[in-house]
Amino acid sequence: MMLGFEIDTSSPSRFALSILPILLIGLRTTILAMLIGFIIALVVGLVFALLRRSAIKIISWPTGAVVEFLRNTPLLMQLFFLYFVLPEYGLVLPAFWTGCVALGLQYAAYMSEVYRAGLEALPKGQWEAATALNLSRARIYSAVVIPQIVPRITPAIGNYLVSMMKDTPILSTITVVELLNLANRIGDRTFEYLVPLSVVGAIFLVLTSVCSAALRGIERVIPKKGIALK
Repeated sequence: MMLGFEIDTSSPSRFALSILPILLIGLRTTILAMLIGFIIALVVGLVFALLRRSAIKIISWPTGAVVEFLRNTPLLMQLFFLYFVLPEYGLVLPAFWTGCVALGLQYAAYMSEVYRAGLEALPKGQWEAATALNLSRARIYSAVVIPQIVPRITPAIGNYLVSMMKDTPILSTITVVELLNLANRIGDRTFEYLVPLSVVGAIFLVLTSVCSAALRGIERVIPKKGIALK
């Protein structure tokens, strides 16, 4: 018995069906970690992109250094740093939230480059027209810039969402009980790893396929040219 569920190992099909309710508990953790990390990445990535575009070097240069550090170091190293090193300096986070922050920061660095590419692809005349109309900086971004870059960056951001989902198993290294962690525990308990790992692989395949299909649908709905300044 595991988590109140009976595990039937008499046949592969019975084994798979009996462990499915257990794995669904881990699936909930996996999806929550992905969604929270994705929200962090979207927001922090945009902040990184805007700060990096600042004309003030004391702002843009350190931001660029942070982005490059996050992009060029392994996610596992960052995860261990947040979970094992920061508590030595008084900053302690639960394992789940540590994992969400680590995922969010790593992908925020990637997404900042996506945002930057979208901003630089915006025609210079749009910036000049908005400035000529004496629009505030906030108004320029909310009404002119962001609506036009969203169609350009949606495919890349969607790819990072799928990649983040596939990276969530790394959270098991800091004791987060997500999907793969539970599959390994079932294997340890039953000494049968093929079925649990195969079921987890199938679940990830279904999830990523659904996400990819949804993103393609969103791309078709969003106007290709965005909202032009008039």
